[in-house]
Amino acid sequence: MAAVTLVDLTHACSSQHDSCVKERISEFCALTGDGSREPVFFIADPESSVGTGRFPRSSIQEMFIGFINSPRVLCRSSLSAALYSFKQAIDREDISNVKIVTSSRGRGVFQVYQELLFTSAYNFEYSIMFDSLSCECCPLCPCTDSSSQAADAKHELSTFLQRLPALKGDIAVLRSPLISDCFSHGFSTRTGGISYISTLSSLNLFCNPRRKDSRAVVAENLRRLGLQAGFHPQQFNLIKCNHASDVWVMGKPAPDSYDGMVTNQVGVVIAAPGADCMPLLFTDPVAKVIGVAHAGWKGTLMGIAMATVNAMVSEFGSRPADIVCVIGPSVGPCCFTLEQDSAREFHAIHPDCVRHMDSSRPYVDIRLATRILLARGGIKPEHIEDIRIPHQSESTLCTSCRPELFFSHVRDGLNFGTQIGFVWIK
Repeated sequence: MAAVTLVDLTHACSSQHDSCVKERISEFCALTGDGSREPVFFIADPESSVGTGRFPRSSIQEMFIGFINSPRVLCRSSLSAALYSFKQAIDREDISNVKIVTSSRGRGVFQVYQELLFTSAYNFEYSIMFDSLSCECCPLCPCTDSSSQAADAKHELSTFLQRLPALKGDIAVLRSPLISDCFSHGFSTRTGGISYISTLSSLNLFCNPRRKDSRAVVAENLRRLGLQAGFHPQQFNLIKCNHASDVWVMGKPAPDSYDGMVTNQVGVVIAAPGADCMPLLFTDPVAKVIGVAHAGWKGTLMGIAMATVNAMVSEFGSRPADIVCVIGPSVGPCCFTLEQDSAREFHAIHPDCVRHMDSSRPYVDIRLATRILLARGGIKPEHIEDIRIPHQSESTLCTSCRPELFFSHVRDGLNFGTQIGFVWIK
C-alpha cells in the first residue's frame, strides 16, 4: 500500500534552531541512504527561518540531491495549518499509511493532532530519531504536559478550521411548512461546509472512523450549520444508528444504539442522519413533544417509524392524530433496489412499494412504505409530508439523483457523507 514519510523539523531548540534543523535533515539523510522511494514531507516551524532568505527551501532541496524523491517542505502559519495541508496532499494521492520521524516530545504533540485531524482509516507509525536535538539542548524549549498539549492543539485547530472558506456554496436548510412555529427544524444539504474529499464535500455531518473526514472537521461543519439554523453544538444530540427499531427516551438511560429518539425538553436539539436512509422528524404541537428517527430499509421493515410514534404516545401522552411527520431526503424508487426476498416484504406492505417484482433486484419505495405504515398507525395522511425544495414542483427528492444537493451511499459507495434532519422545541 502507498505510504508517506513526514519529518518533523519543529520542536527543535530555539536558540540554535537552524543548526538543529540541518542536523535533523542530515541525520535523516544518513539513515535513509539515497532516500525513501515513498513521498517525503518536511514540516517546519513557522517561527524558524526555513523558507526565508536566511534558510531558503532550496537549501533543504539541495541536501537531497541524488535522492529518489525530492521532499516537499510545509511551513505554514501554525502546526494545524501545516498538518491540514499535509492531509490534503496525501488525500489527493489516496495515501493512508503515514510514518512520522520526530522526537519523543514531538510524538506526543503529533499524536494529539492525529486524534483530532485523522481517523482510523489512516495508519500511523512513529520513528524516534531526534531526541538528542530537541528539548535537552535548549533550556528555552519547555516540555508541556499532555493535557495542556491537547487543549492547545484543539484550540489552535478549531481556530484554523473556522477561518477556512466554505465549499460548494452556502449552507442551505430545507424546512417544511407543515411543522408548527413552536418548533425549529430543518434538513441539511451538502453545501457550505469545509470537507474537501469529493464524496464527503462539503457539509458532511458524521464522523465515521472508517472514512477520512475527521471529527474536528465534522465539528466545524456542525458549528456552521448551527450558526445558520440557530442552535449551539452543545445542545445537539445525534442518533446512534444500528438499522433497527430501538428508541431512546431522553432522560432515561441511553441504550448503546438506537434509531429513534423522543423528548419534551425545551431547547434540546435532536437529529437523525441520512445518506439514502430517511431522516424522519416528528412533532406534536399539542403535547409539545418531538421525535426523530433514522429509517433505512431494514429499520422500515422493523417498524422504527411507528416505534418512535408509540414512544411519544406512551411516554409523553401524545395522540397519533396530533403528530406530524416529515420525511427527509432519501433514495427514491428510481435508484434503490433490493434482493427479491427483501423486496417481497415491502410488496407485502403494499404492492405499490415495489416495481418490477419479477426482476432479480426489484426497485423499492421506502418512503411510500413509511407513509403507509404511519397511516395505519393512526397518523393522518395530511400530517405526513415528503420534504421539498421551495418553489420546485418535483414531488420527491432522491439523494442518489441529486449529487449537487445530497450525499448518497448508493451513488458514492462506502466513503459517503451524511446529511441530517434536526428539530427542537422553542
